[in-house]
Amino acid sequence: MDFKSAAELLKLCEEENLPISQVMRRREMSETGAARTDIDHRMARAWEIMKESAKTPLTTPGKSMGGLIGGEAKKLADHQAAGKGLCGDVLGVAMTYAMAVLEVNSSMGLIVAAPTAGSAGVVPGLLLALQEAYQKTDEDVISALFNAGAVGYLAMRNATVAGAVGGCQAEVGVAAAMAASAAVELMGGSPRQCLGAGSTVLMNMLGLVCDPVGGLVEYPCQNRNAAGVANALIAAEMSLAGVPQLIPFDEMLETMYTVGRGLPASLRETAQGGCAVTPSACAACGMCG
Repeated sequence: MDFKSAAELLKLCEEENLPISQVMRRREMSETGAARTDIDHRMARAWEIMKESAKTPLTTPGKSMGGLIGGEAKKLADHQAAGKGLCGDVLGVAMTYAMAVLEVNSSMGLIVAAPTAGSAGVVPGLLLALQEAYQKTDEDVISALFNAGAVGYLAMRNATVAGAVGGCQAEVGVAAAMAASAAVELMGGSPRQCLGAGSTVLMNMLGLVCDPVGGLVEYPCQNRNAAGVANALIAAEMSLAGVPQLIPFDEMLETMYTVGRGLPASLRETAQGGCAVTPSACAACGMCG
């Protein structure tokens, strides 16, 4: 049940009449020799960690190790609770949770790298918001996480998820592709619609640089997790509505990888370009010479 490309994954889904989540489950069982109950238990544990990291900062905000972020998620939650939110119930909540996870990560708390620590807020942010808005069970979301895992696996196998290699498009971009695909399955979409949504995300986030202020995974990383959630939701909505994606996921993934390798080193996690070298950022982190 292994697959090396999105095309192979889609073919398996269609031949076996299975969603992406089920194909990925079977692959994990085959690769590890573990029973389905064990595989599901490990994913359930990951989901519990995701939920905790998304919710804790809303009641107990904390300051990041570098001091650049802290308390932003609670501000968003309070803003929405006061009836002043502009983004609606799903996106407003999703971006709040996504930013909360980055706060936990930057203060050395426990998170699930999905696919990296710097992009860890996108998948739980969107899936938790959809769960709350549409009364999805934990079992529903756990299945969707296997779908997200399949997309992340393809990115790691055929491209990169490292900002140092491909820029933030490879971190938050892939995280958003994972979230979009998972969201489509969670809301009843087909495997083809899932992968179409993932491709749309990579297209919309193509060229996003990695320029952490002070070299810390704090700013603008936290804001970009919120942006990644928005991109994922947009792509999922388009796909579920039947908007076709011209470029298949495999081709879009290869394009992202090519663009990432073409970025100058200053824009690939070195903190030597972009936001990291603006006067205000240098003053805030106090690490620039």
